[in-house]
Amino acid sequence: MKMKVRKAVFPAAGLGTRFLPATKAQPKEMLPIVDKPIIQYGVEEALAAGCDQIIIITGRGKAAIEDHFDVSYELERILEDRGKSDLLKIVKQISDMIHVAYVRQKEALGLGHAVLMARELIGNEPFAVILADDVIDAPKPCLKQMVEVFEETQESVIATQVVEGPAISSYGVLDVKPPDGRFGGRLSEIRNMVEKPKLEEAPSKQAIIGRYILTPAIFDVLEKTKPGAGGELQLTDAMRNLLQQQHMWAYVYEGKRYDAGDKLGFLKATVEFALQRPDLGGPFREYLKKLEL
Repeated sequence: MKMKVRKAVFPAAGLGTRFLPATKAQPKEMLPIVDKPIIQYGVEEALAAGCDQIIIITGRGKAAIEDHFDVSYELERILEDRGKSDLLKIVKQISDMIHVAYVRQKEALGLGHAVLMARELIGNEPFAVILADDVIDAPKPCLKQMVEVFEETQESVIATQVVEGPAISSYGVLDVKPPDGRFGGRLSEIRNMVEKPKLEEAPSKQAIIGRYILTPAIFDVLEKTKPGAGGELQLTDAMRNLLQQQHMWAYVYEGKRYDAGDKLGFLKATVEFALQRPDLGGPFREYLKKLEL
């Protein structure tokens, strides 16, 4: 019987220091792109991919995330009394969209550690990991594309994109075999992976992006993986060790990625998502045309 991906893990315990002072009293994941928090874009993507259970790894100061996906009786009552049915529908959709569970990560000990924290809730199932900072705009959601790959391969899948030049040193980079022709030539078997290599040492231009589908075997591997840079448990190190046991696949997704964990990327996402909106796109485009750039 083929395995299905039903659960998605969202590591969200980071401090968000790149957005200080805005993140001093609110989680980075709750910063809005237009009028929707960053993390909600990822949750909606998981839902569209068929995941019905969301596991958010939180830390100190992240209560706003829990409040956002919870029912707000007071707000709903006020909107109902004032006849604001459109806003009431939006608010209810957020709390009704999906089942959310939370795990507290007491110390930020790395992405690998955050994933390991979800072990009891995942059990013996394949699961997705979504880094909410990577907001991906695609006609078919990125994770849904990956789920289709997993349904055929039944093995771990990592989302990648081609990165040119020195910027490759900011990513985990994959050494891959030539594409095997499936999925429009976007799928390649992974031979090895390197975390943030120098440009001249990068094995390819394929950079790891914040979307993963992993088999439950990763948990045993994570427990045996030693901490890496900065004393943190690196997910890349564990995946490299998992390669010794299982095949893993690199999938070059279709879509446009915005690094919403970076100020410039966040601004780009805000502008481009606003331009796509039927209610905002027209007037906003006219406003931009008037700016002396």
